[in-house]
Amino acid sequence: MKKRFFWIGILFLSFQMAAANGIVWGKTGHRVTGHVAEYHLSKKAKKALSKLLGGHSLAFVSTYADEIKSDRSYSSYSPWHYVNYPLDVRYADSEKSEFGDIVRGSETCIKVLKDPNSTREDKIFHLKMLVHFIGDLHQPMHVGRSDDRGGNDIQLQWFNEGTNLHRVWDTNLIESYGMSYEELGNELIRSHKRKEVKALMQGSVLDWVEETHEITKVVYASVNKGEKLRYAYSYRFNDTVFDQLHRGGVRLAYLLNSIYG
Repeated sequence: MKKRFFWIGILFLSFQMAAANGIVWGKTGHRVTGHVAEYHLSKKAKKALSKLLGGHSLAFVSTYADEIKSDRSYSSYSPWHYVNYPLDVRYADSEKSEFGDIVRGSETCIKVLKDPNSTREDKIFHLKMLVHFIGDLHQPMHVGRSDDRGGNDIQLQWFNEGTNLHRVWDTNLIESYGMSYEELGNELIRSHKRKEVKALMQGSVLDWVEETHEITKVVYASVNKGEKLRYAYSYRFNDTVFDQLHRGGVRLAYLLNSIYG
């Protein structure tokens, strides 16, 4: 009997560790984006955001929008994490979801933050959501096709592990590089000149979605269903991943600076 409980305990701990790893893996990219954004905030914006977030960093709150998915009372916000439309169509000409999408969700967050009549509670909530959404809209599979749910239905192998195209871009490529979000974020900050950063600080949410949509086309064409991806895929797309993480951070800072000075 004792032996039986021992093995049950081992299995339980293994499950807990696997679950914890799954949770952590989905967060690195968002924290990189938040970390980069924090570096590019104006002094006035930093002060305002610190006051709203109780001293927490943008990296710390960047995963909030995913964390609340376990609470059904927030289920109406789930469609705000992505937008799906055909690869040969522009967003403006696409059929819009009645439940909203990442473009309208982000614009709603910006509107609430700019409104002087918004409550403090509403501002804190929509700030956390916006930090997450700007990260999401720079991930190509969050601007994908509806028929495969943004690559979730395209099953692949990452080395010897089962995965899908969405997860490859959400998690596998970033985590396999082996850097913490601070290490990767600092590398992205130091490797881009001020002139490059300034060039990214323009445009709108819609402009950035269309830009990502062009990358999405390349990503879809990069794999065949059931394919085993290895080092060659990382070598080919690491720069794209890092570039999108950096763009997301710089543009998040651009939005927050425009709102808070």
